[in-house]
Amino acid sequence: MITFKDVAKRGRGWLPLIGFNALIGSGVTLALPAILGRSVDSIVAGTGYTRWLIAAALLIALGIAASIVDAFAGAACVAETTAWLRHRLVKQVVHGGPEGTRDFETGDLVTRVSANATDAAQAGPAAVTAVAAIAPPVGSLVLLALIDPWLAGAFFGGVLLVIVVLWTFAKRTAGVSLAYQETQGRIAALLSESLTGIRTITAAGTTEREERRILGLLPELHKHGVVTWRILARSGAQAAVVGPLVLVAVLAVGGLQLVSGRITAGELFAASQYAVLGAGLGNLTGVLGEIARAKAGVHRAAEVLAIESIAHGTLPIPAGPGQLTFDGVSVVAGENVLLDNVNLDLPGGMTIAVVGSSGAGKSVFAAIAARLRDPSSGQVSLDGVPLQAVSRRALRSAVGCAFERPQLVGRTIGEAIASDAISPIRTLAAARATHAHDFVSRLPDGYFTSLRRAPMSGGERQRLGLARAWSATRLLVLDDATSSLDTATERQISHTLTEDRHHRTRLIVTHRPATAARADLVIWLDHGQVRGVAPHADLWHHTSYREVFG
Repeated sequence: MITFKDVAKRGRGWLPLIGFNALIGSGVTLALPAILGRSVDSIVAGTGYTRWLIAAALLIALGIAASIVDAFAGAACVAETTAWLRHRLVKQVVHGGPEGTRDFETGDLVTRVSANATDAAQAGPAAVTAVAAIAPPVGSLVLLALIDPWLAGAFFGGVLLVIVVLWTFAKRTAGVSLAYQETQGRIAALLSESLTGIRTITAAGTTEREERRILGLLPELHKHGVVTWRILARSGAQAAVVGPLVLVAVLAVGGLQLVSGRITAGELFAASQYAVLGAGLGNLTGVLGEIARAKAGVHRAAEVLAIESIAHGTLPIPAGPGQLTFDGVSVVAGENVLLDNVNLDLPGGMTIAVVGSSGAGKSVFAAIAARLRDPSSGQVSLDGVPLQAVSRRALRSAVGCAFERPQLVGRTIGEAIASDAISPIRTLAAARATHAHDFVSRLPDGYFTSLRRAPMSGGERQRLGLARAWSATRLLVLDDATSSLDTATERQISHTLTEDRHHRTRLIVTHRPATAARADLVIWLDHGQVRGVAPHADLWHHTSYREVFG
């Protein structure tokens, strides 16, 4: 969990610098009216005013320097805090895995990591600025009391009204800022969803309808924006009325005190400047607005950071054939039972097909085997070691996954197959084994072809996904990963899998009877339960089994 205070504290060395400059600015602001007042009295007296004017010039120069340093420190603080927060958010999203991020839309997550993180990073500088803004009016009150208590009384009454205006503004704008950011996230989520399926949308001729669906939230966003500006305008108008009242009250009392001889002309000038400082509190609406947006950004970041990461152990996987054991494994999502008390002891080094009708639990079974999610109860072991006890590095080195719609990551085709840590020889071997080399070699730049510009069919993308998983040393989990391949290529890859010279365990989710027939063993799932475990030829005698393949 992360709080507004946690984000604000990340300013580290910048916040003290911002605070120090704020104190300098406040000191200059408080000292300047007194110095100028002395200058006025000296000018009236006709002597000694030069030193006061020089002092005023030096104070103004000091104030300008402090403002420049404050602007730099504020920008640097926000930049560093944003980078820190984004790093934490991205790390949490990645470590949460598909199960941890299931409740978040992709576009909404992007908005939280990008725009909302920047808003949240304003917490430190905005809080320091708000606190520092208290010093000038408090100092003005003290200095006015030194000049004349009646001036301080008039000033205090007016400032109280300004504080009431600011307090009301802060309360009203907090909820609206959060609602505005949430609506932005929903619009981004809809846009991301549409971009993912843009080919389908274009082919179906539903572009205009999709545009209306995405932009349908704009009126709501507009409403939140209008409410925000109305609150700001109302508070600004109130401050614009109350602020001059402070000045008028102080000048009225000061004029009477001047006439009665209790204060000098210079002291009246200084008092008027201090009154202006009190009236200037109304300008804090902008800072309070930043704090409200920062609080909303922190709230939305905290929801992401609350994602439970997949915990990993520290154990290596001992030498073994890749024996996979399911011990009382059940997966429950809400009221739906996706897997129900699965108990299996699968021999290592075999090709095992997983079949079943739609909704039978095949993909959940594959995800549990690859530890892309954890079971609600029970455990899965690989060569006698529970997957939850295995270190992340050892697990991902031993277990490879390929999917029906692989998301290719990297700048080039070569990077999509393997990271830079993998040698080019192994990259080429993986591409040849999965028959990806056949089309990659025909590309203008081969494995250095830009991934974004490479023309690929669904089957070619699947072959790259298979090549990416090929480096796994113990277990390959293929979740319908050959569904887009043509029959000839699928047969070639199936042959490669069944004759795997590395003798890994191959767990293949499939809808094709030919793939099941080539497997050593078939797991037949039905509504989350294991209906049968046997070779394809033995299960084929069951009418219900044949119906699985249509």
